Amino acid sequence: MKLSELQEKDVVDISDGKKIGNIIDIHIDKDGNMEGIVVEKYRFLVSLFTNNLIEIKWGQIEKIGKDVILVKL
Repeated sequence: MKLSELQEKDVVDISDGKKIGNIIDIHIDKDGNMEGIVVEKYRFLVSLFTNNLIEIKWGQIEKIGKDVILVKL
């Protein structure tokens, strides 16, 4: 799967069903293994004083579906 295909999917928290945001980048370790995804939070979750990026570790991803990525935060 390409990064561009992942970026088209919404990231949703499986515990409450809320959309978190969209993938803007991935985190790769020095050996080339994917460690996680970097998600930009939706605007209504962001305030002026908080970081609007969140890193989700690979182990927190429960399911990658056709339209969404389900994660457990």
